[in-house]
Amino acid sequence: MSRLLPKEGRIAGVDFGTVRIGIAISDTRQALASPLDNYSRGSKDQDAGYFQRLVKEEGVVGFVVGLPVHMSGDESQKSQEAREFGEWLAEVSGLPVEFYDERFSSAIADEFLAAGQLTKKQRQKRRDMLAAQVILASYLESNRQGTGQQSIDD
Repeated sequence: MSRLLPKEGRIAGVDFGTVRIGIAISDTRQALASPLDNYSRGSKDQDAGYFQRLVKEEGVVGFVVGLPVHMSGDESQKSQEAREFGEWLAEVSGLPVEFYDERFSSAIADEFLAAGQLTKKQRQKRRDMLAAQVILASYLESNRQGTGQQSIDD
């Protein structure tokens, strides 16, 4: 696998959804991933404006989009939607996008939230950005180890 993203600079992790998108961000050394935002989708123009502002304000150099796959590793209709979103994101941001296996990211986020003894409303508010953090942290770890084995490119 050839790594598309720069080795330095902030990377944004994306937990793609048709209603909400969870966003996480790395530090410039790409060692840590932190939850950043849950973006409620609007029109294509509103979505483009949001991601363009994100790139400018946070100094983003690339994106990692979670790719939902079945337990078998096969892709689904949701996988295709995430790939189409990633292609759109690359076009509107002008930045590279990599896809990363997001199996278990929501379940792990739910475990973190359950441990925090939050109300259901508080958990829902944080879930997508925590899932994005799990995706991004896993991606960063796999690249630190030099495996890159769960990145899923065409």
